[in-house]
Amino acid sequence: MTDRIVSFGGKGEEPAENPSLTLVDLIWQEKRVEHWLRFGRICHEHRLDRQHRTVGFAPGSVFALVRWAGNDYGTVVSRLDILRAVGRGEPFQTLPFIRPGAEILLRVSGWPKVERVLQAVDAIEALGIDAHTVSPEHWRHVHNRIAAGEPFRSYTRAQHAAWLKRRKVGA
Repeated sequence: MTDRIVSFGGKGEEPAENPSLTLVDLIWQEKRVEHWLRFGRICHEHRLDRQHRTVGFAPGSVFALVRWAGNDYGTVVSRLDILRAVGRGEPFQTLPFIRPGAEILLRVSGWPKVERVLQAVDAIEALGIDAHTVSPEHWRHVHNRIAAGEPFRSYTRAQHAAWLKRRKVGA
């Protein structure tokens, strides 16, 4: 599985000059705690050390955060959240490791559900579509169908083209 992160910002201090960024703390302690991005467009990055970094997302950016933890006996937690970074004055949900918070588009726990979402992301990328540009409604659909224990519809190029046109008209 590849990490498709596009970085536009440089490394540096916490972005005090841009408080509208959504900041995400990433951790990599192999086989213990792993918080990593599956997709998203980073506009700021601050590396604290080899195991910790903070990345920032501009308002409106969509990204996927995978959180996994394990111990000597195996996996303790597997979670995947697909989130939208919010701008000033927008409502948001608070989440661990995310400041100030984000709009939740999809949230799953447990490896079987996480794996289904990762497969959905892979299928979208196989169409040549960057997952961070997918319609937020599709991620909500996937979340609701998984929560109900039902299959979800695949994302198509036609849906994506319609979403891009809708977004352009709404902008």
